[in-house]
Amino acid sequence: MRAALRLFASVQKNAQFLEAGAPTGLAGLLTHSAPRSTLLYLYSSTLEKLKQFPEGSVYRQSTEALTRHRMTIIENVKPAGLDEWQKRVQKTVDEHPEAFRKVPITTHSGKTEYNIVWKSTAVEGMKTEEWDDEYVGKPMLEGVRSEEVQRQQQITLRRDPVEEHRSVPRIEPEPSMTADQINQIEGEIGAGLIEEVIQVAEGERELVDVLAKSKVWEDLEEKPTEGQWSYHGRDTHTAETQAR
Repeated sequence: MRAALRLFASVQKNAQFLEAGAPTGLAGLLTHSAPRSTLLYLYSSTLEKLKQFPEGSVYRQSTEALTRHRMTIIENVKPAGLDEWQKRVQKTVDEHPEAFRKVPITTHSGKTEYNIVWKSTAVEGMKTEEWDDEYVGKPMLEGVRSEEVQRQQQITLRRDPVEEHRSVPRIEPEPSMTADQINQIEGEIGAGLIEEVIQVAEGERELVDVLAKSKVWEDLEEKPTEGQWSYHGRDTHTAETQAR
């Protein structure tokens, strides 16, 4: 069932687009700023990771089928001005590889699109010029440190967050899908809000790594005993024999 606040947003006057960061009506879940490119990236990455599994793997076959189906739905809904936006920002992205990376995404139709991703160091540098918002990482361990750890610490201490903020290039945000386009995707996928679909896609992508690392397609080291995986239902034949 669609969240009430998402419905209200779509019927408000001039509410052609959903406001990024606004409540969706589900606790702790905010409106995503770029759901289309995020899902295309997640689905493309999942399909690539699934190639680690044997072709006969039931998990690979079922996950590929579902992922390709949803990917087709997403790529068929395109926000207005997306191609023009990519052309406008392409020069800035290519000139600043330290801040951006272009992730090629091969869609289900065979077309290659590029998802522009901010690098984590650039995101940290973009936060603010104020020192109060400087990124606080994990606490450093006490004791003797190796030469490599000492070298990394010196690099960190030499960083100038204020200057990094000024030097990070800015690009305009990618065009947003309309509320009607998002409603269309949500209706065709049928798995809740598009933000929920993103959460599921993120979980599936992580699960592929876990299962691949465990090599779940290989035989168990300890063979299961006979009937271990059988359903524990009532044996009607045995019961009838005993009754006689």
